[in-house]
Amino acid sequence: QLQLVESGGGLAQPGGSLRLSCAVSGFSLGYYVIGWFRQAPGKEREGVSCISGSDGTTHYADSVKGRTSIARDTSKNQFTLHLSSVTPEDTAVYYCARNPPGEPLGSYDSWGQGTQVTVSS
Repeated sequence: QLQLVESGGGLAQPGGSLRLSCAVSGFSLGYYVIGWFRQAPGKEREGVSCISGSDGTTHYADSVKGRTSIARDTSKNQFTLHLSSVTPEDTAVYYCARNPPGEPLGSYDSWGQGTQVTVSS
C-alpha cells in the first residue's frame, strides 16, 4: 500500500531546530523525487526542499536555504528534513510528497497527511 507518513512536528522555540521524517512504503523510493512542502494558515502551499531518491541531488527554497538539510535513508525508506534557526514564520503544516520518475519536477502525485510545526516562545 502506497503511503507517505510524516512525523516529528510539534512545538519549537524560536532559534531552535526541528527534525521531520517522512516514512514511505509501497514504492521503491530510489526512482522518485521526494519533496517537502509547507502551508501556513491563510497562505499558499510552499515548496521547501526536495531530494532525488536515486542520486541524492537536493534543492532548497530561498526561504530556508542555509538552515535546512534534507537527507534520505534508503535502508529505512525514510527521508528527513532538518530545519534550524526556526522563526515563527516557519509555523506551518509540513507535508512530504513523491514526484514520479520521468515526470517534470512539480508533478507530485502522492502526499502524506502532514505534521504540524509551531514555532513560538
